[in-house]
Amino acid sequence: MVEEQIINLFCKDRNYFTKYYKYVNINYIKINYSNIFKLFIVIDYYYNKYNNNNITKEELELAYNSNYLLKDSERKELSDLLDRVLSAELPNPDAVVTLLEEHRRRCLAGDLARLALDVEDGKSDVKELMDKFTEFEHQEVTSDEPTAIELNLSNLHTSQVATPGLRWRLNFLNQSLGSLRKGDFGFVFARPETGKTTFLASEISKMIEQTDGDIIWFNNEEQGNKVAIRCYQAVLGVTAEQLFNDIERNQALFETKTGSRLKIYDFEDSSRASRIDAILKQSNPALIIFDQIDKIKGFKHDRNDLELKQIYQWAREIAKNYAPVIAICQASGEAEGKLWLTMDMVDSSKTAKQGEADWILGIGKEQDNSSRYRYLNITKNKLLGDSDTLPELRHGSAQVMMKAEIARYEDL
Repeated sequence: MVEEQIINLFCKDRNYFTKYYKYVNINYIKINYSNIFKLFIVIDYYYNKYNNNNITKEELELAYNSNYLLKDSERKELSDLLDRVLSAELPNPDAVVTLLEEHRRRCLAGDLARLALDVEDGKSDVKELMDKFTEFEHQEVTSDEPTAIELNLSNLHTSQVATPGLRWRLNFLNQSLGSLRKGDFGFVFARPETGKTTFLASEISKMIEQTDGDIIWFNNEEQGNKVAIRCYQAVLGVTAEQLFNDIERNQALFETKTGSRLKIYDFEDSSRASRIDAILKQSNPALIIFDQIDKIKGFKHDRNDLELKQIYQWAREIAKNYAPVIAICQASGEAEGKLWLTMDMVDSSKTAKQGEADWILGIGKEQDNSSRYRYLNITKNKLLGDSDTLPELRHGSAQVMMKAEIARYEDL
């Protein structure tokens, strides 16, 4: 039995208990295995009370009897259980993650089965079932060996300052934000039809030339094929008419410039965190795009702002584990017609989203929809920048030109 093997490991080595007890589904075990549940509770009690590095059978039996009043027959049953659990051959300690993952999935499968019956009987909502299924897919047991940051100033300077990351097409952003490097997470916010997707296409068409990795674009906003056309235009610097006038030549040019490393995933692959995680594990990302991040499902909280906070925390971890992340979200109604957007104009959040980002860029526009000018305002900037980054522009603003016909933004 998996749970008995886990108990064996926890008793033999306190370190395993400290690192992995949080992954044990105590509520599920309480319902299905009463005696095993009590053993986990007693082990937790013992390690919290004593500094011992392991627990012998005698110590565990004594602690158990101190916590629970037992009849003679129950004491015999407990002794037999401990003999079976602790005398068994110790599983390979390296397999603890596998054991806990099997335990986790089995518990969740049981929860799913019960929830499915409740949905059938009208006692539970389908959304609750889907959220539980997302948990089944998404969360995994991980080995979390602590790793301290190496305090080497020369190496820190080389990796964080001297070595450029992904540079922007807009020189204003190079002088203000500087390069994007692994671990950097930021977002762009603007009102609808301001040119957020065009901004992304313009910038990634420059960034893809600087890396051998893939640019992974998760699109759950507009039709993916439209996004793809805009990327073709931005990479080649051509209008739609010019693009389709010579399809064969432009396809060859596009492949030469991008190396087939631009991957755009549409709604089905971009709307659930579990699916995104699965795709990233099989990819070699140099940059990750979420357009739009607020629409990603798989998180649950009783308040919308806290649910959004979970999404942004998840995106931040994605940036740490894989590559820099650029996300897109909407600006609130108070940003309508404003040129210079401020941090409090981020939709559905005054603090939760903003607190998770390393940098935030607002894009404003005039009331006149025919205007080609856009107004960039950096409302947050925790990036270190590059050698040519200007301190006075760290929270700067700039007027730029959006050439929608070729899907590019240009400095003025």
